Amino acid sequence: MPTPERTSIAEIVAAGREILEIAGPAGLTMQAVAARVGVRAPSLYKRIRDRDALHTAVAVSTIDALTARLEHEGDDLAGLAHVYRGFAKENPEGFRLMFTIAAPQDALARSAAPVIRASSALVGEDDALDAARLFTAWATGFLQMELAGAFRLGGDVDRAFEYGLTRLIAGMGG
Repeated sequence: MPTPERTSIAEIVAAGREILEIAGPAGLTMQAVAARVGVRAPSLYKRIRDRDALHTAVAVSTIDALTARLEHEGDDLAGLAHVYRGFAKENPEGFRLMFTIAAPQDALARSAAPVIRASSALVGEDDALDAARLFTAWATGFLQMELAGAFRLGGDVDRAFEYGLTRLIAGMGG
């Protein structure tokens, strides 16, 4: 008779996401996840091939969580920007992980769909992808700088975000 399952992929990935936010990517190890879910590290290899696969699973879960929030927001670019920013602030390490090789293209494509739809509603279908890329590049760059503490000249960062967002959308035709 096979031994009973002591943990699931979902539990492993949830633990991985928690560890990532606490300890960063270097701390996201098979040993750390095993300890968190209450098994020995060799047991994890029955579910997750290796550390790279663990990082990929955590990246996919993070992207899917963001995608669910974006889908719930609808087709308003400003609303999507606020959801994106809120998600990045709540999950800074997961947000950073989304921009590494660990993030599979299909998961990223799912997360881009709400932004492309909102861009299409604003600029039309022919320019939707270009507009979505412009929007995503601006928002991601702003958030990466904000998370890194790179805005050191003073002033109100929230106001700067709103200013940039308003100008960007206006420039796109909204």
